[in-house]
Amino acid sequence: MLAQSLRKIRPTILTRSCYSPTARKEMHYALAQLTSSSSDEQEIISTPNMNHYNKQFFELHKVEVVRTLNSLRKDPSKALSFFNQLKEDGFSHDACTYAAIVRILCYCGWDRKLDSVLLEIIRKEKCLGFEIMDLFEALQEGLEGEDSDVLIRLSNALVKAYVSVEMFDEVIDILFQTRRRGFIPHIFSFNYLMNRLIQCGKVDMALAIYQQLKRLGLKPNDYTYGILIKALCKKGSLEEAVDVFREMDEAEVRPNLFAYTTYIEGLCMHGRTDLGYEVLKAWREAKIPLDAFAYSVVIRGFCDEMKLKEAEDVLFEAEKHGVVLDVFLYGALIRGYCKCGNIVKALAVHNKMVSKGIRTNCVIVTSILQSLCQMGLDFEAVNQFKEFRDIGIFLDEACHNVVADALCKVGKVEEAVELLDEMRGKQISLDVINYTTLINGYCLQGKLKDALKLFEEMKEKGHKPDIVSYSVLAGALARNGLVREAINLLSYVESQGLKRNTVIHNMIIKGLCIGGKVKEAESFLDSLGDKCFENYVALLDGYCEASLTKKAFELFVMLSKQGFLVRKASCLKLLSCLCMDGDNDKALMLFKIMFSLNVEPTKLMYSKLIGAFCQAGNLRKAQLLFDIMIEKGLTPDLVIYTIMISGYCKVNFLEEALNLFNNMKERGIKPDVITYTVLLKRHKERNLRSISSLDATQDNNKKTMDASAFWKEMKCMGIKADVVCYTVLIDQYCRTNNLQDAIRIFDEMIDTGMEPDNVTYTALISGYCKRGYLEKAVTLVNEMSSRGIQPDTYTMSALHRGIVKAKRVVRRVDLCGSSG
Repeated sequence: MLAQSLRKIRPTILTRSCYSPTARKEMHYALAQLTSSSSDEQEIISTPNMNHYNKQFFELHKVEVVRTLNSLRKDPSKALSFFNQLKEDGFSHDACTYAAIVRILCYCGWDRKLDSVLLEIIRKEKCLGFEIMDLFEALQEGLEGEDSDVLIRLSNALVKAYVSVEMFDEVIDILFQTRRRGFIPHIFSFNYLMNRLIQCGKVDMALAIYQQLKRLGLKPNDYTYGILIKALCKKGSLEEAVDVFREMDEAEVRPNLFAYTTYIEGLCMHGRTDLGYEVLKAWREAKIPLDAFAYSVVIRGFCDEMKLKEAEDVLFEAEKHGVVLDVFLYGALIRGYCKCGNIVKALAVHNKMVSKGIRTNCVIVTSILQSLCQMGLDFEAVNQFKEFRDIGIFLDEACHNVVADALCKVGKVEEAVELLDEMRGKQISLDVINYTTLINGYCLQGKLKDALKLFEEMKEKGHKPDIVSYSVLAGALARNGLVREAINLLSYVESQGLKRNTVIHNMIIKGLCIGGKVKEAESFLDSLGDKCFENYVALLDGYCEASLTKKAFELFVMLSKQGFLVRKASCLKLLSCLCMDGDNDKALMLFKIMFSLNVEPTKLMYSKLIGAFCQAGNLRKAQLLFDIMIEKGLTPDLVIYTIMISGYCKVNFLEEALNLFNNMKERGIKPDVITYTVLLKRHKERNLRSISSLDATQDNNKKTMDASAFWKEMKCMGIKADVVCYTVLIDQYCRTNNLQDAIRIFDEMIDTGMEPDNVTYTALISGYCKRGYLEKAVTLVNEMSSRGIQPDTYTMSALHRGIVKAKRVVRRVDLCGSSG
């Protein structure tokens, strides 16, 4: 070990004639302290100071320290230990002693130790009494010819050290200084520097470094060119990036996979994924090897552009061309579907990935859970989390926090607490984010005392609340009408060294509105000296929460006249309020204002307004919005198609409804049970009118389908009917005197495990009564009661009509008999 080794070298060092008697004496004590340590050779030795010798120890001549270090050149661990021992005992190293240890570390290739020493010099340069370039001068003195590459090694290490602490200006200075001294760092150092500059957003500086290295006479390698392409793509100079490939060809440097993939990524990054995919296919045809990452870049690009079908086609093509599909390829597509809200497709792709034996990860799971929560499907998110957990997938803090937040939103804060306790059991520590999530849950439930208790616990556990934590608390105080307490909290926040920001102001404004303190919210906004646009948006949201839709719309118009447009989430909230109030014209005006400010409404916003116009029977405006949506490049989804079909059915425009239904299928959008139920119900009513109406001939000339045809199509497509759908069909058969088919569908419904509801029973009871089967109707009423379904007024009314009808028949029969 080290102590034994030092005992062996001590006689050799101390008998050298170059040391003075005093120096030998002090060296003796220095080495004695080293040999008394039992630390490992790779570690820095730490021994207690010996005050008896300190004064004499400081007198140890630096030249003799350098000589000692040079004598330990072949044993770097002992040299480094000796160097650090001197430093701990108060010896002040200078450029010469640092140069000596640096030389040793360069010789032996101890790069990490060298990095550590250089970072120490960089951080303490002002206190050490010498500059970094003095180190080069000290190293140059007495260098032998074969040791000249030590300076290059040092310059490479210095570049790396300065870059690691993002001191880029100092790095450039080093490059100029070393050039003047006749040596320059290796091309690898320039590559490292350029790459880090790009990561830090200093693209122009990276491009300047490339020009500098060429002036220095360095020859770029394949990675240098790849990094150059990366810089140009980041800047958006895609044509210049193509020129780099030509430059590589002239320099006879073969592009590597990094260069090819970087260019494709650059195209995708700037919204030109179609071209990026064409380039990928062209290079693939040219037999250029491309890996899974190149395909994942294109998939991610298409997902960012909301071209999910194209993204899925790329995945299929990758597999077709022998690329081994991995979690990154599938993950890119899954996150794409999550981003656009198509959670059904996201889960389908995820299941396919898992079925291929590819293990999922926390990032993908978190995307799925967040998507469910964003769609308001908090219960589904919790169930999905449990499913992932039960099959043994590792779930990190982010996954737990998403589900804890979902539980809090649905009022199950205690379950959220249990979930986070489960985290502790898995040795996952709770952080400020987890605590803030639970505090917010209690606040949403109105349990302010519990929230404050948890807030104190968070502080006791050593977690310092951040501005988000205080914002949640301020919002809760405001919602509970505690105006003074909420405002006083702002002063406390500042006393804790935090700066109050827009978020906490907005939480108070919105909270006061929700708590019925609208005037106080307005006064608080007026009192802000640094009020901003976002504060007014918070007030707009507050008006919506307080059902003051008129004031919210007036504020929206005022902001838009000033050239401001509130975020889409607030626009959606205002739109929903306007539609709920039946003020569809103002809702349409909101759309027009968005268009005038070059902002596109979301699909959900189109869905809301189209639904409002359909509900009001204004199909002309609904169709106009539907057409505008398509013109804008947005494909209507299943919900919007179903809303439009239902709207046309309600006003008896069945041909138009059927055209939309067929158009939806042509676009590849699969109808669901709700779509079919709408069509079944309206076509059933049309069939009934055709049977009883004199206009039956006119109706038959229109392009419609028989209701039973929809039922057959549903079954062929594998779409399972629900209770509502079964009830509609049963009611249709009963009304058309087709009781046997109604009974058959009723029995089929029960066989599938579904429970008929009050409406279902009433439809069949009405059918029995209509045909005079009173006993069967009564039996069905009793069956309802035995199943725990209480007959309502409609059920009893149907039965009463049946009884009255039966009595009339009996009376008629009796009259006929007596007259006979």
